[in-house]
Amino acid sequence: MTFDSPPERVFETMDDLGVTGMHMTQSSAMMAGSKFRLTFLTSQQKGTGTCYRWYGNFLGMKIDFTVVVTRWIYGIEKVWETVGKPRLLIFSWFSMYLHTTKLTNGTLAELSISYKKPNGWFFRLVSALFAKKYCRWCLNNMFEDTRRKLQENRIRLSQF
Repeated sequence: MTFDSPPERVFETMDDLGVTGMHMTQSSAMMAGSKFRLTFLTSQQKGTGTCYRWYGNFLGMKIDFTVVVTRWIYGIEKVWETVGKPRLLIFSWFSMYLHTTKLTNGTLAELSISYKKPNGWFFRLVSALFAKKYCRWCLNNMFEDTRRKLQENRIRLSQF
């Protein structure tokens, strides 16, 4: 997706879990009314090695997973993935990738999710039915929440 902001500003906004994780902390149809909580497990909240935990319940099932940032190049690239034994419904593991590229009049932001299907026939069936749809929903929310936050910041700056 393209943004009419510099790569550093787009990256900073997408690196902020208060922005790009917002869709997981709010009740929605895709989350079946559930909300997850976020806790940082490291003192730093940005950069390689940053570790955080998402947890909550989804349709009565406990969801609990830890994520670590494995690659982080300020303004350009971020890679993060689940570690340990995540308790997820439609994935057994996932990794996300963010890359920003400077354009003449803005920034191209690329965002993707890679995942492994869970074990067990029931969870594999649920994954086959919902994983791709959930990934699209998640990525779209991350982009739209980023766009909204960048617009809010632009409006605040123009008021001065």
